[in-house]
Amino acid sequence: MSLEWRPNDPDFSLSGSILVASRHLADPNFFRTVLLILEHGDGALGVVLNRPTALTIADAVPSWAELAAKPAVVFQGGPVERTAAIGLARPSGVFDPDQSWFSLSIKEPGRELGIVNLGAEPSDLAGVVRDVRIFSGYAGWTAGQLEGEIQAGGWLVLDHEAFDPLTSDPATLWNQASSAAATGQGVRAIDGPLVQDN
Repeated sequence: MSLEWRPNDPDFSLSGSILVASRHLADPNFFRTVLLILEHGDGALGVVLNRPTALTIADAVPSWAELAAKPAVVFQGGPVERTAAIGLARPSGVFDPDQSWFSLSIKEPGRELGIVNLGAEPSDLAGVVRDVRIFSGYAGWTAGQLEGEIQAGGWLVLDHEAFDPLTSDPATLWNQASSAAATGQGVRAIDGPLVQDN
């Protein structure tokens, strides 16, 4: 099994991909983490999917509690700007691309997921979004940094279709993703298609 790296491909993007921290990644901020990449271009931005905190949504931002995904707690999204909040959600109805409160990151039918504007009034979004998960902080990389970490074996890139980024059981996500990576299920070649056994 091999991963192809095509850094000169102008259409290449990791947006919407799942990253699994390998045992070789030395950064303690990402020990046994699973991330969803939200943006990738001149640098990258993502959130850690499997670090729930003890802080409940009802205590932190009570107005979002009714729309919160289970477990209804704030997640530690990464080591950058831990006082910043990022909200992810699923659309509850037909997605309107002209609105400003929600933008899709994953657009495949049945798996849609996007960033919700936490400055919006949650009562205005009832029936529009569901399964809101709020992250404190995020993971960020400068241009070329994430690609270098992947090439060095620090991250495995998986197709998001095999995983629910808003799973109600985030504690099992790393084990699930690591097992899938070990068997080659859903492992992506860096230029986008699934890796095939040689």
